[in-house]
Amino acid sequence: MLDVNSKRIAKNTLLLYVRMLLTMIISLYTSRIVLDVLGVEDFGIYNIVAGVLVLFSFLETSLSSATQRFLNFYMGKADDRMIKKVFSTSLTIHMLLVFLTILLAETIGLWFLNTKLNIPENRIYAANWVYQLALVSTCLRIITIPYQSNIIANEKMSFYAYVGIGEGLLKLGFVLLLNKIAYDNLIMYTGVLSILSFIVLLFFAVFNIINYSTTRYSFYWDNSLFKEILSFAGWGLFGQLANIGSIQGANILLNLFFSVTLNAAMGIANAVSSAAYAFVSNFQMAFRPQIVKSYAANDREYFIKLIMNSSKYSYYLLLLLCVPIYLNIDYILDLWLVDVPEYAGIFCQLIILYLLVDSIQAPLWMAVHATGKIRNYQVLMGSLTLLNIPTSYLLLLNGFSPPTVILARIIYNIVTYVARINYLREHLNFPSIKYTSVVLGKAFFVTILSFLGIFAISELFRLPSGSIIFITMNCLIVLLTIAFFGLSKDDKNLILYYLKKYINE
Repeated sequence: MLDVNSKRIAKNTLLLYVRMLLTMIISLYTSRIVLDVLGVEDFGIYNIVAGVLVLFSFLETSLSSATQRFLNFYMGKADDRMIKKVFSTSLTIHMLLVFLTILLAETIGLWFLNTKLNIPENRIYAANWVYQLALVSTCLRIITIPYQSNIIANEKMSFYAYVGIGEGLLKLGFVLLLNKIAYDNLIMYTGVLSILSFIVLLFFAVFNIINYSTTRYSFYWDNSLFKEILSFAGWGLFGQLANIGSIQGANILLNLFFSVTLNAAMGIANAVSSAAYAFVSNFQMAFRPQIVKSYAANDREYFIKLIMNSSKYSYYLLLLLCVPIYLNIDYILDLWLVDVPEYAGIFCQLIILYLLVDSIQAPLWMAVHATGKIRNYQVLMGSLTLLNIPTSYLLLLNGFSPPTVILARIIYNIVTYVARINYLREHLNFPSIKYTSVVLGKAFFVTILSFLGIFAISELFRLPSGSIIFITMNCLIVLLTIAFFGLSKDDKNLILYYLKKYINE
């Protein structure tokens, strides 16, 4: 059983990485064109206006986690009857969420957009169009969640990968046509995103209905199940709101204290963040269904092993990608963008540090979610994360520079990491000492050793930052450090096994 699951994880990881690599290349190139076509001011307006809507779709991620958790749990129990009930109940809840999102967005959100945000007067009309079109995209994405969750729960990553690649290519194609259309580029760009959201929903829904009878919606109402799913999502809401508020709150604070130019810089940093984290989130997506299923099947040994391995590998994968980006950010931004906004470089570097801390602890919250008992956990983690907003506000109020906003996020993310380890130790009898040694200790050692090796060799050979040789050397040193100091004997044997198998085939 373990071997079959390991093979499935390896295959799904490969598929997700193919998707990630292609979509990342497409996304980064698309972002370059979008910034060039829209200009710094309009790009900043899009980021801040769309960011307001993110605050009103805070339930989206929470319900997605709830849907996946309950689908995976009953798949672990092999209960098709409950799987169908969970899907239909989940889709009903998402429809109610669409109604709530529209209600809040067209009242509080619209008021905030037109009275509080710092938007040039001549672009208010365009900003309102962007807001309405972004609302359409948000609602379509919400309805897509149950269908997407079922595909991930069934570990059908090939279709998920194809849709992601197709969406990226269509977006690039539409963006390339923007300059050829004699209309407001900012409005047209947001309209394109709405169309793409509808296409993605259509593909996911049709695939599910054809392949899984459990996803053929029929109105079903079970108070117990409804409350159970909603309770899980509701307690997850505080944590998700804190995460989104930490990101979008920083965007709004920068707008209130500075201008949309800083929002453009943050938009670039967020684009780099999304592309970089996709490198590891796809890997974690392949692990997550197995974490929940192993818990439901009471396979504790495999459950703990999955958490340890996914934490360790997640960090190493992101480190391998992020060290070259961190050390060569100015060169990369100059190569990527026509006009690099002020502070974009330092914002990107700080976001990378934040992501490294975030990647290693993600499997810990997956473990808590597998249990279904998340009330106390979410209250604790959400409260710690939310402290970033008032802290950032006070720092900016006292004259600190813009990067301080992200520095505060990094500090609180480290605090939540320590709190997560302690929570799992107390509530799941998690082997925290072993985790600290096997995962955290090795990750810290590998990181320090990688940077020391890079600095030593670059000084010895006088390698200029941004050169192909320097970037290649960055990757090689990190890879060798991970291989020799970051992996256990079993890890190395498993990798060698799959490499030999791949070569022989």
